[in-house]
Amino acid sequence: MRASFRDSTARTERPAHQEMTELYERLAPARAQLAQADERVLRTQIALSEIPAPTGDETARGASVAARFRALGLVDVGVDEVGNVTGSRRGATDEAPVLLCAHLDTVFPEGTAVGVARDGRQLAGPGIVDNSRGLAAMLALAEAVDGTSLRTRRPIIFAATVGEEGVGDLRGAKHLFARLATTPSACIALDGAGDDRIVHRALGARRFRVTFHGAGGHSWAAFGVPNPVHAAGAAAAKLAAMPLPRTPRTTLSVCRIGGGISVNAIPEDAWIEIDLRSSSCEVLERCSADIDLAMRAAVREENLRRSPGTSALTFAVTTIGDRPCGELPKEHPLVRAAAGATYAIGRTPELVTASTDANVPISLGVPAIAIGAGGRGGGVHTPGEWYDNTDGTLGVARALTVLVAAAEWDEAY
Repeated sequence: MRASFRDSTARTERPAHQEMTELYERLAPARAQLAQADERVLRTQIALSEIPAPTGDETARGASVAARFRALGLVDVGVDEVGNVTGSRRGATDEAPVLLCAHLDTVFPEGTAVGVARDGRQLAGPGIVDNSRGLAAMLALAEAVDGTSLRTRRPIIFAATVGEEGVGDLRGAKHLFARLATTPSACIALDGAGDDRIVHRALGARRFRVTFHGAGGHSWAAFGVPNPVHAAGAAAAKLAAMPLPRTPRTTLSVCRIGGGISVNAIPEDAWIEIDLRSSSCEVLERCSADIDLAMRAAVREENLRRSPGTSALTFAVTTIGDRPCGELPKEHPLVRAAAGATYAIGRTPELVTASTDANVPISLGVPAIAIGAGGRGGGVHTPGEWYDNTDGTLGVARALTVLVAAAEWDEAY
């Protein structure tokens, strides 16, 4: 597919399904090599999973990936200021590169036992899917597109990013796209297992921490002083009752709440943390304003109940997360290429909405998708996370096909 994926109006004369099937067949030698390397890919997946990488502390796992990048002969291997690890495979031209990324971090805190148990094709351990599978597949693709037996016209940047999970707030991807010397022509994020889903709608998220502050005091002697926990509870109730759009699907959850020091003391402080999600930037803006109004109403109502002469309750809203949203149209050549590659491996593509590293380029107007890296998984984000490598090579072959389509096979090879 020679049309640039930066051109959303680009079209091919033949159906993408047919083109991608032909490309998939042409990649038979590379696919055979990937199949032969399947056991090695699994061992890499296990090894990476057993290196702890909580969000914000990905250094050790990043160092392992950097060493593997160098061993594969990638150029310009380095670690940036926030911990992203990057390396490049030169193309036949100096055209805008394609970025292939997978995130380093996991949701599991420091001290989590990250050993992996194996029973044949079955692997079990925290982070074995999300995202050790994506990282292992990225390394396999960096080996397959070696610049000799398989070379692309466009350079390919391989990136292992930090801060994709939770409070990481896509920190690595944001930093990477702010620092890249040349805007990529396309971005493909490898995230978790699977071989049929194509994330082309970026699920945005706003996360807020609201703190309530009052004078506090004895629960009997100081009764009548505004109670921050009462205000926090009232605020949570207002948010739970807030009407939300059904289309696009929008969610709002109070996920954490706390405050106080004793059962017989009116607390001085309380807090809640809120998670708001939607694929619409307009909805996120409107609901964020509604959250602020709900907080003001809860504090006002608590202050109306206070005894004369007591200090008023105050509050503050802090944004602790801001994941951009957007959508790459399903008609875009990159989405069509991914769908065609999915059909080529005998699967039916499923176009979905999710929050991944692809959010960042999509929000910046860079064509981007996120796809799984093969196999099946479950229990993600729990200690019981598991991975089944049945047909795992198909997902890697699909990713290779999409990558080569985006970076354009060098016809001389």
